Amino acid sequence: MKVVTAQQMRSIDKRTIEDYGIAAAVLMERAGLSVSRRIRELFEKRKVVVLAGGGNNGGDGIVAARDLFNRGWNARVILVAKEGKLSPDCLAQYRTAKKTGVPVAFRTNLSSADLHSAVVIDAIFGTGLSKPVTSPLAEMMRFLNASEVPVVSVDIPSGISSDSGQVMGEAVRADYTITFGLPKVGHMIYPGSEYSGRLFVEDIGFPEELLISEEIGLQTVEKLTASALVPERPAYSHKGDYGHVLVVAGSRGKTGAALMTARACLRTGAGMVTIGIPETLLNVFHSRVTEEMVLPLPDTGDGVLSKDAVSPILGFLDKKGDVLAMGPGLTAGPDIAKILERLLPAATVPMVLDADALNAISGGTDILRKVKSPVVVTPHPGEMARLLGAGSSDVEQNELRKIIERDRTATAISFAQKTGTYVVLKGVPTIIAEPEGKAFINTTGNPGMATAGAGDVLTGIIAGCIGQGMNPLDASIFGTYLHGLSGDIASSKKGMHSLVAGDIIAGLSDAFMNLQAV
Repeated sequence: MKVVTAQQMRSIDKRTIEDYGIAAAVLMERAGLSVSRRIRELFEKRKVVVLAGGGNNGGDGIVAARDLFNRGWNARVILVAKEGKLSPDCLAQYRTAKKTGVPVAFRTNLSSADLHSAVVIDAIFGTGLSKPVTSPLAEMMRFLNASEVPVVSVDIPSGISSDSGQVMGEAVRADYTITFGLPKVGHMIYPGSEYSGRLFVEDIGFPEELLISEEIGLQTVEKLTASALVPERPAYSHKGDYGHVLVVAGSRGKTGAALMTARACLRTGAGMVTIGIPETLLNVFHSRVTEEMVLPLPDTGDGVLSKDAVSPILGFLDKKGDVLAMGPGLTAGPDIAKILERLLPAATVPMVLDADALNAISGGTDILRKVKSPVVVTPHPGEMARLLGAGSSDVEQNELRKIIERDRTATAISFAQKTGTYVVLKGVPTIIAEPEGKAFINTTGNPGMATAGAGDVLTGIIAGCIGQGMNPLDASIFGTYLHGLSGDIASSKKGMHSLVAGDIIAGLSDAFMNLQAV
């Protein structure tokens, strides 16, 4: 499903009114009635208190109050704006509600008596909020959040930025949110996703062509999307048809990262996987691999790859390899940076770069522009901060990380466009972006996946998908969804606290069957 910014939603609203002749009052009526309908589905008949702002969001709430009142519910409205400050459409709904007999009060405070046995409809601010919420409304929100009453927000919880999901000073914590036409970015990005509760997207009559427009470059990755991307396995095929992935990873003390990446590759369906390892660790790997093969590479004598590893890596890729996955557990020594400096411009196969491969190029991301083949980068926010803040201090990078987290979507899109790479910005939620400016919000995964090695598994999954012939964008979208789905399946069996990266690999079989059952 497409996901929009506040400006994009305003454009859809405006075009619906001006180009299609659907009056704003009609859209408001439909929006309010959809809120009323959901309230009646979710709750038994009880007291309903609508907290309405002076804009069109407040008008939606007043429509809902009127409809519930007409149906015999004890519905009332608290307007937090003065009558002279109401928007024309909100004013019209206020006057209609008064004529209908709906109790309306003008004030900016709440009492325990207001909330006793009530359902609260939050219609204070909509998607157009552009400045922090201050008292007395901030105090009203804090009082509401401290209560135990169920809250249903209209369009987006008041105080949440529609474009970033950030709390604008203070925000309402909703149990349910009812939005219209399309979800907003703020619904999908933490902490807005947490504040939104369960999200309902209602059809109030926006023309379909506006909702699916190519001008909207952001969308969620849903189960149907992922199911359509499951790689085919023709009956007449062999292992060579599903790609040979070279995983260059691992160092002394970090051999597990290489093994998890390789095993995730195989579980995803890659035909063959070879692990390129520091040669002094050969015996360690020989004792632990079964389906995987190993390629000993020159090292510095202490279990870390040396700069002399470039030639054998390129030689293997030229003769056998279809994909290169590089980074997990490499360490970030000077030789690793030199390997990347020579390897990236010379490689002729798609590459997936993670972890220490990203850290090794954080001093100069311009090298990514020199790469001839498609590159997928899979940074977490800390790695992205190092990529964007080359040469900055730890304090500056910590601040940069906070900025990244505040606008994950824009960060991923900007980096993809600047470097020409496919970006998988890991986190809550993971954002996938491509060089043309489109981005995708993953919808699977859980907090149990915040565990060592989970990112290595994702690297292997994406590389395994590319090995089977998927293009880098589809591999990133599908691989990220599959990774999260496998984690969700593993969590349902193991619990979040006990989940480890190996459980995600083990869950891949069930995840594939889940998607193929659609």
